Amino acid sequence: MYKKGFYLMALAMSMTLFSCGDDNDPVPDPTPDPTPDPTPEASVYPEGAIVWSEDTTVTLTDHFLVDKDQSLYIEAGATIIADNADKKPEIVVLGNMYCMGTAEKPVTFTVADKYKTDRFSRMWGGIICGYDSEEVLLSHAIVEYAGAQTTEESLSFQHKLFKTETGEGVPAFHFCNVNGSFVITDCVFRNNAEDQVYITGGKSIVYNNLFYSNGFDGGEAINYKSGCQADICYNTIYDANTNGLKLSNAGLSASIPASHLVVYNNTIVNSGWRRPSKKGGSIWLETTIYADLYNNLVSDCRWGMKFKTDDPQDANSVLTPNYYFASTADGVSQMQANAKDGILNFSTDIKSASAGDKNPLFVNFTQQSDININVGGNAAGAPATFNEAWDFHLQAGSPALKGGKTDFTRIYASEGITFSGLNELDVKVPASYTSQAPAEYFGANGTK
Repeated sequence: MYKKGFYLMALAMSMTLFSCGDDNDPVPDPTPDPTPDPTPEASVYPEGAIVWSEDTTVTLTDHFLVDKDQSLYIEAGATIIADNADKKPEIVVLGNMYCMGTAEKPVTFTVADKYKTDRFSRMWGGIICGYDSEEVLLSHAIVEYAGAQTTEESLSFQHKLFKTETGEGVPAFHFCNVNGSFVITDCVFRNNAEDQVYITGGKSIVYNNLFYSNGFDGGEAINYKSGCQADICYNTIYDANTNGLKLSNAGLSASIPASHLVVYNNTIVNSGWRRPSKKGGSIWLETTIYADLYNNLVSDCRWGMKFKTDDPQDANSVLTPNYYFASTADGVSQMQANAKDGILNFSTDIKSASAGDKNPLFVNFTQQSDININVGGNAAGAPATFNEAWDFHLQAGSPALKGGKTDFTRIYASEGITFSGLNELDVKVPASYTSQAPAEYFGANGTK
């Protein structure tokens, strides 16, 4: 039986939430505004649900815990602000979370304005899910300025999630239950000091997202390990420190199944420049990962697709066709197939034969004049700050509009991911998701 849940309302001013680091202690109830609307409208949620209501502001001065028997529902337009430089709050989800933003009213996870002077300020710890977390939805969310380094007080460290040592930078989003499910759609991940998403288990669809400017001195936009079955598509990635996509079977064991990842129609631009080691590039494959990659567009990244030479991908992987563009001679050289250096491309790929050849003709993007794909840090020559006016759709006449493969099998084409925690609820997001059909064009964005 569904009942009205536990509502956190901030109708005039923001509220401050406190969550204890010891999960044996209760989570103190926040105090609502002293003069709330006497008849607030509310959707109906499962009994015991935590709800951050539409258009409210929630200020976190401590870590926030969603226990394993709880679900957190975040309604459209909610803003969650981390504001404690000492604590660097984390949101640890041992249960379920449903972030239900819309195009008109995204949900925003951010930090106080005073911490935004540095894009890698690390002033909060991101959304870290537990081993029993069954369902997580991130729909139309903005996740920014995460990547705090753990201390003994960090909830993720206390629950032995992500990394088991202190001093580790945590990703903006982490999921690890091999039996759980999550969907990330229509989100923006930006200015996070570590990985944007780091996944070590579960069934997932990650599509229609924008990832830009992540990793102070390492980190991927999308990082998958073992225990995963995923369709990853129609994402646009700009300035990932190391790789736009890192696909690995690391962590494989008797209790953790091998991963299968279907990765198609993604755009990766200006990535890998800031990583001084050989890893930094566009797409990295390792540790017997079974990955199928089609129709991805790589533009001015440090390397083309690479694999770990002493621990390569599964032989069943299909890694073509994809599109590789370079506007510099170094870029052309560093995308050429080379078994010794682990660089891959195929005759069915489309790639620049010389600097500037086969320009995909983005609608609105001019490469910076001081391009240096081997800058190896955050100094001058690193990728320019992301410009919201850029448009990575393809112009009419782009050579990237044709040649993509559409007759492959994706994992969630018909039997998708359904969230039991959203069934029978009158909310603004669907309860079920399937992956989008592939397109004949390369990259995440065709013509307008």
